[in-house]
Amino acid sequence: MKLKLPTTTPDQDYRIFFIFMTVVMVGAAIWSLAINPGLREPLPLIVFTTLMATHIILHWNVNSLIQTPTKKTIFIIGQGALAFVIVHLSGNVGMIFALYMALIGETIGILGLSRWSLLAGAYYLGLSMVNFNILTAGGNPFGWILTTIPVVFFVSMYVLLYTRQTEAREKAQALAAELESANRQLSEYAARVEDLTITAERQRMARELHDTLSQGLAGLILQLEAADARLSQQHPEKARSIITQAMENARATLTDARQAISNLRENHLEELGDSLRLEISRFESATGIPCLLHAEPTPPLPDPVKESVLRTVSEALTNIARHAQASEVTISLVCNEQIFTAAIKDNGLGFDPAQIPSGHYGLLGIRERIRLIGGTFTLESAPQAGTTLTIQIPLHPTADTR
Repeated sequence: MKLKLPTTTPDQDYRIFFIFMTVVMVGAAIWSLAINPGLREPLPLIVFTTLMATHIILHWNVNSLIQTPTKKTIFIIGQGALAFVIVHLSGNVGMIFALYMALIGETIGILGLSRWSLLAGAYYLGLSMVNFNILTAGGNPFGWILTTIPVVFFVSMYVLLYTRQTEAREKAQALAAELESANRQLSEYAARVEDLTITAERQRMARELHDTLSQGLAGLILQLEAADARLSQQHPEKARSIITQAMENARATLTDARQAISNLRENHLEELGDSLRLEISRFESATGIPCLLHAEPTPPLPDPVKESVLRTVSEALTNIARHAQASEVTISLVCNEQIFTAAIKDNGLGFDPAQIPSGHYGLLGIRERIRLIGGTFTLESAPQAGTTLTIQIPLHPTADTR
């Protein structure tokens, strides 16, 4: 979503005010020249024009001339004095309202309703009253009051409303800029999240492909090797039986692969015990290694836990068949109210867990899969001492482990 910023800036708003103020003062000056023939004489004209130009230039540079209290005081006094002299030279009562009202409006607009603006307003009003008395030869002061006070009130209210509108526009601009920045950050975060999601999805797909195609093909290789061994020993019936099982396993692997490709997130798992017994049966048929299952009664387990346990057991049995040269395997399942524990133990050659060669993605996949559901993975082994792989999965994971 693209945010639409205000079309004007604060500087442009103030410029509009100064243009209006300048037009009023120039109009009043021309009016004074029109009604006062003596003001059109060369010397008075030069002085009057110079003072008016100086007065207007100071108006346009007010922001840079009031940065400190001293400069502010000099500016207010100097502009008031210039206005006093200009009004006196013009001989035009209308100049009082043009110059002093502009000064009062400018002061309120720049300084707001502050002590400085109140003092400057009183100063300008006092000068305007003196000018009025001089130009009217001590005329009725109530005339000055009746004309000046309403004009001052109108100008003050107009400038206050205009200033507040400008400040509101400034805040709107700042807010719009912040929202635009937040929108850009959200877009960047969304892109990062998408990248992380894609990475996580790739890792998950790699695990799924390993758990289906890789393990299935590894099982087929073991069965075909066993069949080849039976044929070399002149036992064609046993070889035929193993090949039949291999064909069944190939079909099952193909089904698993299709299921993983069609919907990687859907898991239609059977009961964990039945699935494990089927996995053990395939392992024993392919290797001839007895595998014992010790399973305590367990409550209904979430699909992610069942899938992780089944994939871990399958990968562990594949590794045992390929590397361990074991004569016995034991699988133990223990469950209490908080933790589900699965341990796969063999009495094979064993190895140094710190020296696992690169390319063994099965153990990495187990570790990552268990970590994602908040569990722990431990591997205990030593040369000639067998191997025990243990996973522990919390049944009620906390927010920190999800």
